[in-house]
Amino acid sequence: MSNRALVTGGAGFVGSHLCDALLVEGYSVIAADNLLTGRLSNVEHLRNDSRFEFQKIDVSEPFDCGAVDYVFHFASPASPVDYSAHGIPTLKVGSLGTFHSLDVARKYGAGFLLASTSECYGDPLEHPQKETYWGHVNPIGPRSVYDEAKRFAEAATMAYLRYHNVNTHIVRIFNTYGPRMQVNDGRVIPNFMRQAMLGEGLTIYGDGSQTRSFCYVSDEVDGIVRLSKSDEIDLLAYGLPVCLAGVALVFGRIIASSAPRSSGARGVFACSALATLAAVAALLLSFMFERLLFKDEYRYAWFGFLIFAPLAELWFRESEDGKARW
Repeated sequence: MSNRALVTGGAGFVGSHLCDALLVEGYSVIAADNLLTGRLSNVEHLRNDSRFEFQKIDVSEPFDCGAVDYVFHFASPASPVDYSAHGIPTLKVGSLGTFHSLDVARKYGAGFLLASTSECYGDPLEHPQKETYWGHVNPIGPRSVYDEAKRFAEAATMAYLRYHNVNTHIVRIFNTYGPRMQVNDGRVIPNFMRQAMLGEGLTIYGDGSQTRSFCYVSDEVDGIVRLSKSDEIDLLAYGLPVCLAGVALVFGRIIASSAPRSSGARGVFACSALATLAAVAALLLSFMFERLLFKDEYRYAWFGFLIFAPLAELWFRESEDGKARW
């Protein structure tokens, strides 16, 4: 008989991808979601899988889905747009929702994994942030409904480990991108995508040297599944620091390469595979450049991109009819 996993927030962006991965791993999966920010369309493709079950549940209220072997607590508004609009539900799901999910894990002797956030670091004074960094947080600011909810959730998770012997894990998630993310998410990649599709300029606040850490959703979920099987109890943070100017340059290259040459249209986001490959190759080379010269600080990776992007473009240049040429 297959193990049974509960994914709270299972109709959300990352939660739905986790449901996919757990089914591949052989689990039967219950996705619990109140659909405040989750979408049924994210799990529509699983509807006919007999091992998958969706339950509309608000985990801020006591609940019990029956015996489970693992609880993945991913329920929460996560984007600035969503938690700003739903501040009280965000605080409730991070506190009451975490307690109720931990109680399910304790009742059935299940493992427990909390999806936390890099927002626990607040406005950090350390770049990039290590797991040992405690953060620099404003507990009463506009973002505190999310920051403090997750910090409390981490404290509750560690308390259940220490006092109730629940097998717990914590992962701090940074900027995640990939299929099913919301275009109006309010974070860097969705913002750039939205502006590109509308033909607008890409907005960078400050001088662009500030960094954000990114992780593609399938890589992130793979790490989460691996963590759930491990003996690691200390929190882990997932993400690769990249300066925003470098990210904007990647988008700019893709947009320029994909716009129809005859119409002069700007920002048509239908990039070809080779144009995308050129941009990605340039970005990877810029990371290597950064490692060699700047000791992994990642703040100056965009200098490397400026050097390597034209070379990558020449290598993968396309002719007007879309066929690759050297």
